Amino acid sequence: MDTLVLLTLTGLGLGALYFLIASGLALIFGLMDVLNFAHGAFLTVSVYTAWRTAETVGGMPGLLLAAVVGTLTGLLLAAVVELVLIRRLYGRVKEQILVTVGLSLAVPALVQTVWGADARPFPVPDALSGTVGVLGARVPVNRFLLVAVALLVLAGIHLFLSRTRYGLIVRAGVEDRAMVTALGIDVTRAFTLVFALGGALAGLAGVLGGLYFGSLSPHQGTSLLVFAFVVVIIGGLVSITSVALSALTVGLVQQYANYYAGGYGDLAVVVLLAAVVLSRPAAGTGSPRARLRRALTALRTRSAGGTA
Repeated sequence: MDTLVLLTLTGLGLGALYFLIASGLALIFGLMDVLNFAHGAFLTVSVYTAWRTAETVGGMPGLLLAAVVGTLTGLLLAAVVELVLIRRLYGRVKEQILVTVGLSLAVPALVQTVWGADARPFPVPDALSGTVGVLGARVPVNRFLLVAVALLVLAGIHLFLSRTRYGLIVRAGVEDRAMVTALGIDVTRAFTLVFALGGALAGLAGVLGGLYFGSLSPHQGTSLLVFAFVVVIIGGLVSITSVALSALTVGLVQQYANYYAGGYGDLAVVVLLAAVVLSRPAAGTGSPRARLRRALTALRTRSAGGTA
């Protein structure tokens, strides 16, 4: 029982981390139709700036300041990338992919040149380095922090999209940018805000990822970005809530499979992705149940015709 509780709570913490990364990716991809492969690079730069801040200040104040610095780093880096590069490439998917993939390769290499290729320990305050007992299991405290932050981010994104002027502008601009522009509304500025917000979420996820793993490395953002894309693909772009549920599912499946299937958590996630993609109906084909019903109807029709 205690093992199951530990796996479940740590899986929820891992799913919360995946959601924090995937939420910014889903905002940029879902609202702006920009496939941003540089999202992991934003995370990498942010976690290194946060690490330097946390080491300099130390303790819980250092972690809080590191979270602010990391979030602002991701926000500023994303805003610069959008203003300088992405703004000229809206509607040009191939060029977007080439530019963002180039950034995803160049930025970690630059970070590795400055700080080296070896992993470095992330300073964790004493208040977050211990465990707490839950139903006989000793669960790391920082897992609960991750879940709490993920819930706050989920609520904040919902409020931004449904209750703020810029959220409504972006949603309308995605549907019909020409019409919104004709009304005198600057859609471009709203798109920059959303891109910067996605970068800020990547920066925050980088700080909490350093807290979760207890270390950081130049390619940590790239490896986490893979799972973020898996979460977005499984959850779809219907709503941010579906992305959150997808992240929790991926985190739990990975934790359970790592323990019960001999460390094959990553493979289990790939199998889950394949199952979801293969079962998802293509455009205009309906659900798998509807396709099966049509096939059975056609078979009965042919059988009846043959009998006649």
